Amino acid sequence: MKEYPSFAGVHTALVTPFCNAQFDEATFIKLIERQIEAEITGIVPVGSTGESPTLSHPEQLRVIDLAIKTARNANRKILVTAGTGSNSTAKAIESTQEAERLGADAAMLVLPYYNKPSAEGIYAHFKAIAESVKIPIIIYDAPGRCGISLPLSIAVRLANDCPNIIGIKDCNASLEHIEKLHSQLPPHFQLLSGDDIWTLPFLRIGAVGVISVASNLLPVSIVKLVSLFELGLLEEAQELHLNLIPLFKDLFIETNPVPIKTAMALRGLLQEEFRLPLVSLTNEHREILFQRVESYSLE
Repeated sequence: MKEYPSFAGVHTALVTPFCNAQFDEATFIKLIERQIEAEITGIVPVGSTGESPTLSHPEQLRVIDLAIKTARNANRKILVTAGTGSNSTAKAIESTQEAERLGADAAMLVLPYYNKPSAEGIYAHFKAIAESVKIPIIIYDAPGRCGISLPLSIAVRLANDCPNIIGIKDCNASLEHIEKLHSQLPPHFQLLSGDDIWTLPFLRIGAVGVISVASNLLPVSIVKLVSLFELGLLEEAQELHLNLIPLFKDLFIETNPVPIKTAMALRGLLQEEFRLPLVSLTNEHREILFQRVESYSLE
């Protein structure tokens, strides 16, 4: 079996900065360079945190391309996992092939949303995508956004039948679910937490890392959290995790990525700008988030 890269560590689900309704390329480069300085494992452009639904297809490709080129200028290897999901298998194949041509290390694809296929349809969808490319595939299981979740039996079949489907970003918020995945999937399969607040609990029962929203704001702290766990310093990891939980909660006070982009704007990292139908936080939530962000040191 071909060896694929380890995704152990922290991967930042990158926001997409805008300026005057356009993709802010200069700020995007600075954000990635900040991630590199924090010794992040990888970056994930054009996911839900990157407002992929409101990016045009050319914009999606430009974001992915710029992320790859910026990462390649780093003095160490930074994995770039491109968000290429769609509820159209043909479109997902096209986007994943384009990401592969641009040089992405991997692709992350959400389950088909809205049309809600059967279990066999989910299997056929991901199998067709995997067979169309050589890069590794990470399945993004986010039932809260998609209305469906990945059945365990289908995850096992895909892991065994498609060598380049190598992991799952899991947002089920269930330790029991992760335990079942870890016990039934093959040893090479990699589980990643898709929710910051579940990072440490998931690591304890077999996950290898996290695709993080909070690391857009506090990359050093999130890297430290996972590193402490990997070093076996569980008490220190638990202490840091508990300290970060209030922030993790408030970053989802409204729909992601509105709170994280607002928090980053408060720290001067980007302009606070969204694309409809996403809008700014309510004044009440803005004040709550402001107080929370101010309680953490700038990184």
